[in-house]
Amino acid sequence: MSKSFKEYTYYDATGLADLVRKKKVHPSELVESAIERIESINPGLNAVINRFYEEARKTAKTKLPEGPFRGVPILVKDIVHSIGGARLTSGSKAFRNYISPVDSEFIKRLRSAGTLFLGQTNVPEFALMGITEPKLHGPTRNPWNLERTPGGSSGGSAAAVASGMVPVATASDGGGSIRIPAAYCGLFGLKPTRGRTPVGPYFGRFWQGASVDHVLSRTVRDSAAFLDALCGIESSGAFSFEESKTSYLSEIKKSPGKLRIAFSTQSPIGTPVHPDCVESVVHTAKLLHSLGHKVEEKDAPVDGKAIGRAFITMYFGEMAAQLKNLEPILGRKATMSDVESVTWILGLLGRTVSAGEFVRTLQEWDKAALAMETFHETYDIYLTPTTAMPPAKIGELEPKLGEKIAMQVVGRLGLGRMLLASGLVDELVEKSLSRTPFTQLANLTGQPSVSIPIGQTSDQLPLGLQFTAAKRREDVLFRLSAQLEKAVPWSKHK
Repeated sequence: MSKSFKEYTYYDATGLADLVRKKKVHPSELVESAIERIESINPGLNAVINRFYEEARKTAKTKLPEGPFRGVPILVKDIVHSIGGARLTSGSKAFRNYISPVDSEFIKRLRSAGTLFLGQTNVPEFALMGITEPKLHGPTRNPWNLERTPGGSSGGSAAAVASGMVPVATASDGGGSIRIPAAYCGLFGLKPTRGRTPVGPYFGRFWQGASVDHVLSRTVRDSAAFLDALCGIESSGAFSFEESKTSYLSEIKKSPGKLRIAFSTQSPIGTPVHPDCVESVVHTAKLLHSLGHKVEEKDAPVDGKAIGRAFITMYFGEMAAQLKNLEPILGRKATMSDVESVTWILGLLGRTVSAGEFVRTLQEWDKAALAMETFHETYDIYLTPTTAMPPAKIGELEPKLGEKIAMQVVGRLGLGRMLLASGLVDELVEKSLSRTPFTQLANLTGQPSVSIPIGQTSDQLPLGLQFTAAKRREDVLFRLSAQLEKAVPWSKHK
């Protein structure tokens, strides 16, 4: 067996790849280092739920592709990022025996980049929640505080990277699922522009285009270099587009110039924002001003509650479709016992919403996208907290006993239309988004948005600051992120 590399956790993915390229370390050593770290730390975190150790060991000894991350071990989110021949549970017992027939396009590009897959990371059922506590695999814990959630839905990936199991892990973001875990775990998390990265082969649009795939990392340069490796036109992608010649890795070496930055600390749905989150934005606004940027307090010109309703309605429709898609997997119609109660209720509501109402909510996406493009003619960047609250305690957001009983009754009697008529949607928007009301806008508009870990709670937990740019302007985000990384070197905080 190969020996491990003692300095493994001192390097990001770019640094490890450079060592491999210079023959200072062998990929097999990095694989063993990652395995040791996972086996040592994962029992306390439950971030990794499926392992590919032997496959990684064998592959490390072969002639790997001469990609930018040749020999670097990573972990893969257990949804959408399918590896041919491996399980893909999507956090649901309905999929516990499902085997992916082929690699997704995202995984193919990672293979070409030379990465080695060590295993899969935990997700909430069907990536629905901003916490990672699926009934199938149990909760993942935040390495900064084991009583707290790492967020979701890429919570397993975030916990794995923050604890040093791997330098990078794959992630996806349909409503904040890269940025929320990045904020809670002290990581850098970019949601790229809609269509920038591949979502196929099974989807031309995932969550109607709200969901975009990328990675979670500790450094800006890793995120930029992985975007270089992942982006590019996808023949089956509904929103795919031709790339410019510019390398994102080269962008981080450029000055951002004097940017026009708007900031807000107000929740777009009118719910409270924790004082620590507010203070982090105010402090960062002062820092940006000291760096030469023009900073002004200004809210985004959109109806936050309408955005919330449109987002939740998309949830309804997607879950109704997901439950229908379970039929060939199960060999029968799905029942309430096949999935978690919340998932079933969302699907029930999705079967109740009319096609006309669903289309009308998609029109809200387009109205918001136009409003934000106009906004970015004046402002290069929009700054908000990534989340309105610090990470919740494990189990804190679990439905109470009375709520569980009510969900069982509603689910079994099929009372979806009655729920919609009762005004439940507005209540659901407020309850489900109150802790994380800032991230959904960029998913619906298609804009690139990043969480940068330069905030902190009064009890020393990480807080993320969200920076959003106009569509296809990841270059601006990377330049500013690199400047802030130099001013506030967060990767030293462990």
